[in-house]
Amino acid sequence: MHTVVLTKGVPDFREGQVSFDEDGHLERGKTPTVMNPNDQFALEAALQTRVRHGGRVSVMSMGPPGYKEVLQEAMESVYADDLFLVSDREMAAADTWATAITLSAGIEKLGEPDIVFAGFKTADGETGHTGPQANWCLDMPLVTHVISLDVDEDEGILRAKRLVEGDIEEIETVETSLPAFVVTDPEFAPSYRSAGDRLTLKDLREETKARAENYEDHLTVWDHTDVNLDPDYIGLDGSPTIVSSVDPIPKAPAEREATMVDPDDSEAMDDVLEAMQSALAGDAAAAGGD
Repeated sequence: MHTVVLTKGVPDFREGQVSFDEDGHLERGKTPTVMNPNDQFALEAALQTRVRHGGRVSVMSMGPPGYKEVLQEAMESVYADDLFLVSDREMAAADTWATAITLSAGIEKLGEPDIVFAGFKTADGETGHTGPQANWCLDMPLVTHVISLDVDEDEGILRAKRLVEGDIEEIETVETSLPAFVVTDPEFAPSYRSAGDRLTLKDLREETKARAENYEDHLTVWDHTDVNLDPDYIGLDGSPTIVSSVDPIPKAPAEREATMVDPDDSEAMDDVLEAMQSALAGDAAAAGGD
């Protein structure tokens, strides 16, 4: 069984990590990149499938060369066999549609995988479009919001439970033929029910250590010519999305003042200690009053 997992690098949105210019535009070059958090659930689904049914796992991303480290992290997470980065200046500034076209072309170049896994949505776009749009290009059965799944290899069927939100939250059980495209929900929880599954998981972890350390030996980089794409249909030129305006994001005002203290200044350190003792005494008094 061959599974492919799609992943993406996104800006590290933790406090103090994101850099904006004076107009409120994100400065990606000055902002660290991390794996999109929702992609972890897709990786877990692919890993569970591999543990139960064997086969090969590939991870694919579209983006700049810096995404190689994101793919390395994905290899460590899902114990992948190989990594694919579709990277080219012609692909820059792509919206979800142009990204989906590019990724689907990369998947087609791999052949016809049994299952393609994608995360629910990205932290920087929040649209949830790319997975379903890539699936539209591939013309596979699509199952979204998956919280658990298994595969009947003999019948060539994928069975899944998916979250349905309406007036109340419901769980729907569905099945579809393979190959299929699966978008995992953040509620996805992998299950390793047997001792054999857990032993396989341990063996895969050990087997992948050396591979992940030398991940570039297992990484293939393709440009638009490698996946037979016309530059007019990818990147900015192939993106129908039009951004009408961007509102600057104001920086939050500082709420506290900081005093720099030289640790070799004994008098200043005495003042710090006195301030800490005073604060602790105040907290203790407040607790006693309760």
